[in-house]
Amino acid sequence: MKPPIGVGVGCLVWKDGNFLLQQRRNAHGDGTWAPPGGHLEFGESWEECAAREVFEETGMKIRNIRLIAVMNDIFEAEHKHYITILMESDWQSGEPTITEPDKCSQQAWFTYKNMPEPLFLPWTKLRQIKPELYV
Repeated sequence: MKPPIGVGVGCLVWKDGNFLLQQRRNAHGDGTWAPPGGHLEFGESWEECAAREVFEETGMKIRNIRLIAVMNDIFEAEHKHYITILMESDWQSGEPTITEPDKCSQQAWFTYKNMPEPLFLPWTKLRQIKPELYV
């Protein structure tokens, strides 16, 4: 039997021309950088998932949530397959806090041109296919 395909949602949070990235920990993509995100729950909209995950992982509230792209991601080493929904939003309130230290080792604000390496697979792919997105 083949493993199920997961649905993940990641959300860039923009504040003052920068966005928040976190270094992943204890999950596939361990050590890579990605925006807050997680699994889409049953009955949840993409926007609801983005807002929930950002709040759960950082304590921040967001607004103006919108779609960037949808990716078909195969994580060869981990034998995982995800449909990844890439969203972006504007910061509304709160200061970023690492609320799940078992899932995130650090977080910081970056610009699109100064993103840290290595990036989580969906964001690496987005940068390759849309390098002009945030020039």
